[in-house]
Order: sequence, then C-alpha cells, then structure tokens
Amino acid sequence: MKKLSELIPEGIRSCAIAGHLNPDGDCVGSVTAVWQYIRKYRPEIEVALFLERPADELMFLPGMEEILSETPETERKDLFISCDASSVDRIGVAENLFHAAALRVCIDHHISNPGFADVNVIDAEASSCAEVLCGLIDDQELTKEIADSLFTGIIHDSGVFQYSNTRPETLRAAARLMEKGAACSKIIDESFNMRSFRKQRMLGKALGESRLYLDGQVIMTCVTEEDMKAEGADKRDLDGIVAEMRYTEGTQAAVFFYQTGADEFKVSFRSSSDLDVSKIAAVFGGGGHVRAAGCTLAGPLSESIEKVMDALSGCLNK
Repeated sequence: MKKLSELIPEGIRSCAIAGHLNPDGDCVGSVTAVWQYIRKYRPEIEVALFLERPADELMFLPGMEEILSETPETERKDLFISCDASSVDRIGVAENLFHAAALRVCIDHHISNPGFADVNVIDAEASSCAEVLCGLIDDQELTKEIADSLFTGIIHDSGVFQYSNTRPETLRAAARLMEKGAACSKIIDESFNMRSFRKQRMLGKALGESRLYLDGQVIMTCVTEEDMKAEGADKRDLDGIVAEMRYTEGTQAAVFFYQTGADEFKVSFRSSSDLDVSKIAAVFGGGGHVRAAGCTLAGPLSESIEKVMDALSGCLNK
C-alpha cells in the first residue's frame, strides 16, 4: 500500500480535501488528519478543507475553524483528496472541485466504493477511513494532533472497539496513536459519549416511538421534519440513534428513517448479525458496509417502510 507522502506528488501547489455529506466522527477525523499532514510536511501547498459543519462535539479538532462549506464554481485544484466518501455524489459540497481537479485521490473503507478517483486506496476490511490513513502515515510523521484526529475517527466508526469491524489491526493502530500522545479518554468522553440535551431528547423520542417488525427481527423508527422543528434540532442531532437501536435484544437489524424533504427520507441500517445491510441499501441506490449502510428513499413514509421491510424479509428468510 502506498504511503500518504506518495499520494501527494511533487509540484502540487493547491489541494482540496473533502469528506462525505453529513460528516461523522470518522469523516471529520480523517479529513483533519490529512489537512494537518499537508500543512506540516508540505507547507508549500495551499490546502483547503471542504465539509458540511459537523456536530459540535467534533469541532475541537484542528482545522475545524477553517472548514469551507461552499466552493467557487470555476476553481481548479492540482490535487483533490476524498476521505471516507463511498461515491462521487457523497462528496457533497466539493463535488465540482473533484471533477475539475488535475489529480484525484480517494481514501476509503466502504465495500461499496467502486474506486471512483484516479488513485484509490480502499481497504474494506478496515474499521474506518482513519484506520486506513494510520497505515499510510509513517511513525515518525505521526504528531499528537494527527494522532488525535485519527483516534477520533477510529473510535467513532468502531463504536470504541465494540463493533464487529474491530480487528487486531484496529487495536494496533489505536495503540500507535496512544503512544504518540492521543488524548484517548478525553476524546472518547467528549466526542463519543457526551450528548447535548437536544440530542438526548431526539434519542428519547426516536426510541419511544420505535416499533418491531418481521416477528421482532427488525426494529424501526422515524424522525420527521416536524419532530426536529419541535426540538430545534437538525440532522446532526440524530447521530447515534440507529447505533443505539441495534442493541435491542432479539433483533437482527435496526432501521432509522429521518425526513430530509417532502416525501423524502434518509434511511440508516445497522445489523447485529451476519445480515449484510449493504446489499439492502444497494437495492435502493445506497451502499455502505456489511453491518452499517444507508440510502435515500422518495415517496410517502408508509410506502418506503413497506419497501424496506419487503427487502429485509427476503434477506432474513434466506
């Protein structure tokens, strides 16, 4: 596998770094790690970080104060680095810069990623994009600040090493980052465990209105735009809901719908068994991992739920 230094050729003078829509801890940790790396080791490069504003708990990472959420339509970068995005349309705010860039690099861990860039570094066995990056950065290049970012990414996508995507390499990567000074306990407490009161309210509402389907094998809930408006919440306040649902005893899958427009819903899947939810998401044009995936559905909620349950039923019966 190539090193990060090899993915940034000599002669590069401008670089854009971007993650996926609705950035989570792995996405934010990964893009800020790459941003810090270039700032430190390739200072001649003008580097910009493009991202939707993430949850407040992640704003402590270096580079967050410089994120850009809009891109000039005509700007062209020498290099574009995508982190944790499984497809071009998931890049979001910087997709136009991706298409215009002279060289495009994709670093990812999603099994559904087709390898959409000029250079692709994809490890579908890794717990997180941050774990992939950890393997791309030499030991002597790991600063405490880069270690903080990468540790944040790993613990968010591995559920602090609770999820089945945790492998020996994941723990070895975390140990390396700890040795480099990553503030492990602080990061776990403040960015993973801590929730705002608003987030707690949304979690309570979602769990309180959840229902069991398919003979108790699937738990499902939904949050509407009206629900979010009533609490003054937005999509960042919904992080962690589907992960919490998967702990329901006796279920094999958790499904979380949240409204993103008139008759439009984002659907998140989690599996607590061998059920491959990425295949279910793919049926509806989405993707992800074996046990964590998502898609977007258009149409009335009742019809969307019925379609998802039909797809789940077919997989569970097999």
